[in-house]
Amino acid sequence: MILAITGGTGFVGSHLIDHALETGHTIRALARKPQAKRIGVTWIEGALDRPKSLATLVEGADVVIHVAGVVNAADRAGFAEGNIAGTQAIVDATRSAGIRRFVQVSSLAARAPALSNYGWSKAEAETCVAASGLDWTIVRPPAIFGPRDHDLLDVFKAARSGYVPMPPAGTRVSLLYVEDLTALLLALAEIPVAPAIMEPDDGTPKGWDNRDFARAIGVAVGKSVRPLSMPRVILSLASAADRLVRRGKAKLTRDRVRYFCHPDWVSHTPPPATLWTPSVPTPQALAQTAAWYRAAGLL
Repeated sequence: MILAITGGTGFVGSHLIDHALETGHTIRALARKPQAKRIGVTWIEGALDRPKSLATLVEGADVVIHVAGVVNAADRAGFAEGNIAGTQAIVDATRSAGIRRFVQVSSLAARAPALSNYGWSKAEAETCVAASGLDWTIVRPPAIFGPRDHDLLDVFKAARSGYVPMPPAGTRVSLLYVEDLTALLLALAEIPVAPAIMEPDDGTPKGWDNRDFARAIGVAVGKSVRPLSMPRVILSLASAADRLVRRGKAKLTRDRVRYFCHPDWVSHTPPPATLWTPSVPTPQALAQTAAWYRAAGLL
């Protein structure tokens, strides 16, 4: 098939393109800047706020997979522009082109929109998709990790010291290896299903206690790790410090502190097993991620 993909230069999108090419698909991918030529990929220079580029992106496509999104913004307006307006724009382009199949990458954060601006914006983006009249599926991944990811890099680095700061005790999280996520997205592109919201994970019942997750990362980097459960007030102070040091590139934002401290980020509605099941055990996937960080000189 011909797949139109947004976010193809990002962490998940780049893996999705790799996986799609391996399985014989042809790709049309949106990019803000010129990209290196690649067999099987047509790069469309543009952005979600440039309607003409979106029309070009989806022209002739069989399926649209919307991966692009804003995970960090200075304020609510930034999240609204990237996640709500951006989603509505690609939905409009898809509908105008007469394409029926639309797969949206959302987030578990959309389950609790009052907790964070990010979660609110993802929930509103889901509303745009659900009202589109398209043949849609929304995928809400939990914490995604894998090679090329930089969000969890600081946690892997901390594990080398033997101490890993984590959210407050009692918080639980589901995990998903990026290669398993892309396999699901391609399965959804290839097999039309009824409109649905799916929450995939690695298959661990009731998810992971964050302390066990820290210990698993320790194993991946070859260290015995002591998790440090941080109360919300300490995380808030750390967020202020991160903002002072890294300014606009800070990763521990106040918005993230709010949803990190939520006790339940466990996936509850997985895809049907007849459609997809995770294939890479999380300990193995964490080891592969650590190996990539080392090879890239990041760990």
